[in-house]
Amino acid sequence: MARYETGFEDGRRLLRGKHERLAYGLLAVALVAAPWVLPAYHIGEATFILIMCVASLGLMMLTGFTGQVSLGQSAFVGIGAYIHTILLTQGVPLPVSLLLTTAGAALGGLLVGMPAIRVSGLHLAMVTMAFAIVCEHVLGRWKSVTAGHSGMAVPDPTLFGLSLGGPRAFYFLCLVVLAVVLILLVNLMRSATGRAFIGIRDSEAAAQGLGIDVARTKVLAFSLSAACSGLAGALLAHQMQHITPEAFGLALSLQLVLMVFIGGLGSLRGAILGAILIGLLPSFISSLKEALPARLGAQFGLELFVYGAVLTFFVLLEPGGLNSRWVRMRKVLAEFPWVRKSSVHKTKVYMKSERYR
Repeated sequence: MARYETGFEDGRRLLRGKHERLAYGLLAVALVAAPWVLPAYHIGEATFILIMCVASLGLMMLTGFTGQVSLGQSAFVGIGAYIHTILLTQGVPLPVSLLLTTAGAALGGLLVGMPAIRVSGLHLAMVTMAFAIVCEHVLGRWKSVTAGHSGMAVPDPTLFGLSLGGPRAFYFLCLVVLAVVLILLVNLMRSATGRAFIGIRDSEAAAQGLGIDVARTKVLAFSLSAACSGLAGALLAHQMQHITPEAFGLALSLQLVLMVFIGGLGSLRGAILGAILIGLLPSFISSLKEALPARLGAQFGLELFVYGAVLTFFVLLEPGGLNSRWVRMRKVLAEFPWVRKSSVHKTKVYMKSERYR
């Protein structure tokens, strides 16, 4: 029988043993020290990755833990960006604006999730993709509120009179937001609600038989996922400094889906690892273009080729994602030097439809 690494296990074992506490402590020190040693450009890249981690965690709640496929996550990111920008323009303080933005995006997820839970699989993916397309068009045509395709300038974030618009200060703001979101989601997955998410993902019939309100839990997952995406959108608005509807199209949704799938479904750690990898790909592609001959580097579709190559690699060679690879590496290091090749085997991962055969 296949073994699954659920979000419950992921959260319960987050700081298991002194070695992991030491590793996470060193990671925290490195994250705090990074903006003091990195140049401004790399601080901006690291900040963008932190924002994508928040959005990826939101989609992981919906797809990785609850099994609901969504191609419309960019719509909630855009909703969060515009709500936050409008509130700041009206003079609302930053903390209040972030809370209202999160609540507004959660309400949007609630309104979308209530009709969307009537379908599943490919049909659900099409419904959410249609919602993203409609949302992008609404943002572009509602000129009295969103300024249309000309976009809106985003005010600098300020907290208690202190400007957080600088690269270093904004990096720490995003880092604090990510830490808070991660802690909340880890504890959520350890609760009965988190176990209900996983139960619905594995078998809706069994979850309903155990007394779980499947419809209400699915809608809750949609709402929580949208809330995280809206919060990420608020931070992304500051990163972009000028938002337009085109920035929140299907390309962003596909990037988020890649983060979740490549990171490893059903793991908060995987959502972060996937966001780091996909977040670094644009810089890698730019460097690749410079290294290639001018005629080849200027070819249209190089970005799609790189994204497709990465996705193909993980589908064929690492279907469990980066988190699965990390778990195996940790096992090897824990047993070194007595590790045997036969003890490090790939765990069979079954699709939902295959577990009933």
